[in-house]
Amino acid sequence: MKTIFHKADSRGHANHGWLDTHHSFSFGNYFNPKRMNFGALRVLNDDVVTGGMGFGSHPHRDMEIITIPLEGALKHGDNMGNSGIIKKGQIQVMSAGTGVVHSEINVDSKAPVKFLQIWITPRELGVTPRYQELTIENNQKENILIPLITPKPEENTLWIHQDAWIFMGNFKSSTTQTYQFQDKASGVYFFLIEGQLKIGVHILNDRDAIGIFETSSFDITVENDAEFILLEVPMIN
Repeated sequence: MKTIFHKADSRGHANHGWLDTHHSFSFGNYFNPKRMNFGALRVLNDDVVTGGMGFGSHPHRDMEIITIPLEGALKHGDNMGNSGIIKKGQIQVMSAGTGVVHSEINVDSKAPVKFLQIWITPRELGVTPRYQELTIENNQKENILIPLITPKPEENTLWIHQDAWIFMGNFKSSTTQTYQFQDKASGVYFFLIEGQLKIGVHILNDRDAIGIFETSSFDITVENDAEFILLEVPMIN
């Protein structure tokens, strides 16, 4: 098993006043040639947007964009005619494909909204743009891996144009979970939202992350109650 350990304070950081953001990989003004991607995972931004503010209409293309709220409520609008509000316990997917324009706004005028923004490169370019959102079943259930994203439509998950899987977990302390890879050629990027746990020789605390590859499974040993996401993606450059 090979690993790449990313401490929380090693991420790129920018505070624009209305937006306080941390970048796991090169993004915007943050450039690190050693942190361009993890396989097909291109972006993992940890965003906090102040009350009433947000990202105005802007374009994307040829990217699978996944939004996972952690706190507060986020309003989405796009040129496909979609409009909706998502909050913790929900997830949003947008396949940018041939091109889409969208906006993301904090619907609360005072309280911040916190969310993870994930970009995964698709297996094919030029697909028809689409939008989906889903309320995650069992999102508060403890000590199980809850599937969020799969490579093809399945019940109670969303899908993207890539051979990728995303799971979330809320595990109590003193529990252990073994993760079996869906595809032995994939890698896993494991992002700890909060808590403390151990993978291999590494102890992870809030916002630490670890990339794991060239193995078929690994153990997660939870030291303190932990919330995390696990992203299995093809190991492409």
